[in-house]
Amino acid sequence: MNDSLILETISVTKNFFGDKSSGVNNITIFIPKGKITAIVGESGSGKTTLLNLLYGNLQPDHGEVFFKEEQVLSRELGIQHAHKVMRMVTQNGSDIDNQLSVWDTVSDGLPEEDKSLTIQKVTEALNMLHIYQLKEQPFGKLSGGEKQRVTIAKALISRPEVLLLDEPFNQVDATYREGLQQDIRYIVQEWGVTVVLVSHDPAEILSMADELIVLKEGEIVENGSPEELYHSPKLLYTSQILASCSRLTSAQARVCGIKSKRGIVVIYAEHIKINRLGLKWLVKQVLFKGFYEELIIERDDVTLRVTNYQRGKYPKGSKISISIGKYFEFGKWEGLT
Repeated sequence: MNDSLILETISVTKNFFGDKSSGVNNITIFIPKGKITAIVGESGSGKTTLLNLLYGNLQPDHGEVFFKEEQVLSRELGIQHAHKVMRMVTQNGSDIDNQLSVWDTVSDGLPEEDKSLTIQKVTEALNMLHIYQLKEQPFGKLSGGEKQRVTIAKALISRPEVLLLDEPFNQVDATYREGLQQDIRYIVQEWGVTVVLVSHDPAEILSMADELIVLKEGEIVENGSPEELYHSPKLLYTSQILASCSRLTSAQARVCGIKSKRGIVVIYAEHIKINRLGLKWLVKQVLFKGFYEELIIERDDVTLRVTNYQRGKYPKGSKISISIGKYFEFGKWEGLT
């Protein structure tokens, strides 16, 4: 294995109940050391299955998983070195005793011989996740975001080489989500931890990940940096996962002034600008998004999503003109069989 890589799968397949449409099929991936890799895809695409294969919670039906030069086998077959240097955090913390204090939760499992070292490690982990002030609180009384910080602190206290996160922000309020994302990036930079996370939220992965792996129906369909996949998606599936967009047929695209050479056109909401001149579109809905709005506009039975930073300027029922700065084409080439 290349020294810059830490985890690798070679043609890994894992299905359930003999159903090839479940789990993952013939997956080969390379996880770079000291980076954040996000596994993304729609529900049921095999994201969590792949994460559990990397961690050793599952044994593949075919293929192999490697941590550096060591083949990772199921933990049921015995604990290996690879298992000891990886930690996984799930989205609900259901394996943690709600009565335990935050301090006892994080310190649980550490050797008891050296109390001063335990105090040092727990203090460092709690400070790293900004939860030291909660050290006496029972785990069960914490908010979703606080619980997630505690479970990550517990996972990090043994200084693992790999941290696997399954939907890490699912239970975290939006106001705390960005702070937790920043903390994880800081930990990666300071401690050199490799992070592999599963997510379905584009806002999470685009701001956090160094590499993206896109899964569809148990297979890798695209991979690359967030910038590459967002700005130049090769597949319709990828564009719809990563962005708020409108999907049009070539006939619908013509209503927008687009002469498409292929059967499907995708327009990101941010690529549509509101102008003074041109054909008028009816504002059907105004969706509040915080510091901006998303307008749902319609003309000749064609619906588009438009990002609008001038909140309140275009209420429902008003009419606007637009220009489209960029779009993507997918599907069959028009006129070809």
